[in-house]
Amino acid sequence: MDLQGQERFLSFILQRVQDGKEEEAKLILMENFNKQQEGTFSEEDALSFLPRITPLLKDEKTNEVQAVVKQFSKTFNQGDSR
Repeated sequence: MDLQGQERFLSFILQRVQDGKEEEAKLILMENFNKQQEGTFSEEDALSFLPRITPLLKDEKTNEVQAVVKQFSKTFNQGDSR
Protein backbone atom coordinates (compact mmCIF):
# COMPACT_ATOMS: atom_id res chain seq x y z
CA MET A 1 0.00 0.00 0.00
CA ASP A 2 1.49 3.35 -0.95
CA LEU A 3 1.73 6.30 1.44
CA GLN A 4 -1.45 7.93 0.12
CA GLY A 5 -3.31 4.63 0.50
CA GLN A 6 -2.01 4.29 4.04
CA GLU A 7 -3.25 7.77 4.91
CA ARG A 8 -6.71 7.01 3.50
CA PHE A 9 -6.86 3.70 5.36
CA LEU A 10 -5.71 5.34 8.60
CA SER A 11 -8.41 7.99 8.26
CA PHE A 12 -11.04 5.36 7.39
CA ILE A 13 -10.23 3.28 10.47
CA LEU A 14 -9.86 6.18 12.89
CA GLN A 15 -13.30 7.50 11.92
CA ARG A 16 -14.76 4.14 12.94
CA VAL A 17 -13.08 3.48 16.28
CA GLN A 18 -14.66 4.13 19.67
CA ASP A 19 -14.04 7.47 21.29
CA GLY A 20 -10.83 7.34 23.25
CA LYS A 21 -9.44 4.36 21.29
CA GLU A 22 -7.91 6.39 18.45
CA GLU A 23 -4.32 6.27 19.71
CA GLU A 24 -4.42 2.52 20.29
CA ALA A 25 -5.80 1.98 16.78
CA LYS A 26 -3.22 4.33 15.29
CA LEU A 27 -0.40 2.36 16.95
CA ILE A 28 -1.66 -0.90 15.41
CA LEU A 29 -1.94 0.72 12.00
CA MET A 30 1.45 2.41 12.16
CA GLU A 31 3.08 -0.89 13.12
CA ASN A 32 1.62 -2.49 10.00
CA PHE A 33 2.50 0.48 7.80
CA ASN A 34 6.12 0.40 9.03
CA LYS A 35 6.34 -3.30 8.22
CA GLN A 36 4.94 -2.60 4.75
CA GLN A 37 7.55 0.08 4.14
CA GLU A 38 10.32 -2.23 5.39
CA GLY A 39 9.05 -5.06 3.21
CA THR A 40 8.45 -7.31 6.23
CA PHE A 41 4.64 -7.20 6.25
CA SER A 42 3.42 -10.79 6.09
CA GLU A 43 0.20 -12.66 5.55
CA GLU A 44 0.26 -13.37 9.29
CA ASP A 45 0.31 -9.61 9.95
CA ALA A 46 -2.67 -9.15 7.64
CA LEU A 47 -4.60 -11.95 9.33
CA SER A 48 -3.88 -10.66 12.84
CA PHE A 49 -5.11 -7.14 12.05
CA LEU A 50 -8.85 -7.79 12.42
CA PRO A 51 -8.63 -9.53 15.80
CA ARG A 52 -6.53 -6.63 17.09
CA ILE A 53 -8.59 -3.76 15.66
CA THR A 54 -12.14 -5.13 16.05
CA PRO A 55 -12.39 -4.56 19.84
CA LEU A 56 -11.58 -0.88 19.24
CA LEU A 57 -14.31 -0.31 16.65
CA LYS A 58 -17.75 1.15 17.16
CA ASP A 59 -20.17 -1.78 17.12
CA GLU A 60 -22.08 -0.43 14.14
CA LYS A 61 -18.86 -0.06 12.08
CA THR A 62 -17.43 -3.54 12.62
CA ASN A 63 -18.98 -5.17 9.53
CA GLU A 64 -17.94 -2.27 7.29
CA VAL A 65 -14.31 -2.42 8.45
CA GLN A 66 -14.21 -6.21 8.19
CA ALA A 67 -15.42 -6.04 4.59
CA VAL A 68 -12.73 -3.53 3.63
CA VAL A 69 -9.98 -5.48 5.38
CA LYS A 70 -11.08 -8.72 3.72
CA GLN A 71 -10.94 -6.99 0.33
CA PHE A 72 -7.40 -5.82 1.11
CA SER A 73 -6.47 -9.35 2.21
CA LYS A 74 -7.53 -10.69 -1.18
CA THR A 75 -5.16 -8.24 -2.83
CA PHE A 76 -2.40 -9.25 -0.43
CA ASN A 77 -2.97 -12.94 -1.13
CA GLN A 78 -2.58 -12.25 -4.86
CA GLY A 79 0.96 -11.08 -4.15
CA ASP A 80 0.39 -7.33 -4.12
CA SER A 81 1.58 -6.69 -0.58
CA ARG A 82 3.60 -3.59 -1.45
